[in-house]
Amino acid sequence: MKYVSPLFPYLVGMGILFSVSNFNRILYLNLLFQSILFFIVVCIPIYKTRRMSYVDIAWPWGLVVIGIVNYTHNEGSELMVLISSSIISVIGLRMGIGALGLLKQGYLKNELSRYQYQRIVWDKEKKNNTHLALQIDAITQGLANATFLAIPIFIAGSSNSESLNIIEYFGLTVWLISIVLETVADSQKLNFLRQMKIAGMKNQVCDIGLWKYTRHPNYFFEWMVWNGIIIYSFPSLIDSSSLSQGNKIMIGICILFASRLMYDTLVHKTGAIPSEYFSLKKRPLYKEYIETTSQFFPRFDK
Repeated sequence: MKYVSPLFPYLVGMGILFSVSNFNRILYLNLLFQSILFFIVVCIPIYKTRRMSYVDIAWPWGLVVIGIVNYTHNEGSELMVLISSSIISVIGLRMGIGALGLLKQGYLKNELSRYQYQRIVWDKEKKNNTHLALQIDAITQGLANATFLAIPIFIAGSSNSESLNIIEYFGLTVWLISIVLETVADSQKLNFLRQMKIAGMKNQVCDIGLWKYTRHPNYFFEWMVWNGIIIYSFPSLIDSSSLSQGNKIMIGICILFASRLMYDTLVHKTGAIPSEYFSLKKRPLYKEYIETTSQFFPRFDK
């Protein structure tokens, strides 16, 4: 039971979405394509290598799959289908192309540190069958793409609206600003690492730019990207004439859970906490950085 329990939220979410929404066909298609993608790109390589890092390829390209399925099979207005497909595809392409670059450069030949941290967690949970735990973890990320992360896109893409209202504009603004700032944070970190390499200084703490206000600005703004999508999708859910009030509430809960899912992932599972576990071991000044800088939410009152 302890091995399969991570699957429960996704199976419950899938049951809710298939039973209360009118997106069964598009949900089935997305589930099928996500299953094929993760089986080929993640599950088989994990079986052969016992490395989880392949998820970093499949997960973002799975977002692109959501965008393609939405664009080709959703029945909303051309405007809403195009916008909803584009915003999810941009997220996927941004990370997916980067992941292919890491693969080409050979970084995925070794397990990434965040997945090394998973093994530490599994040891504490007495999960001795690492092979099974790896496969279950991979499946949960595929199911996230098939359920909670896909439904805001499918809801928005089903709208027949020919124009955007103020809430939708606000959601898109949050999405755009957040993805720009996430890119800026990544760029600042890369530039810092290059400068330290040129200077011959190893294991330094990046505390410049956005990194002065939060220890993980890239993770924070990635979370805000998804919050922007959630905000953007809610007017389409509220205005839907094909869903009962009770079904709208159930789907709304699933959409909001996407925010909680991304927060838990970006802080606890593969984000801030795993990163800091190894940073504290490698970087002598990181403890001081922790004491002076917020972990996730930006703080400007230092």
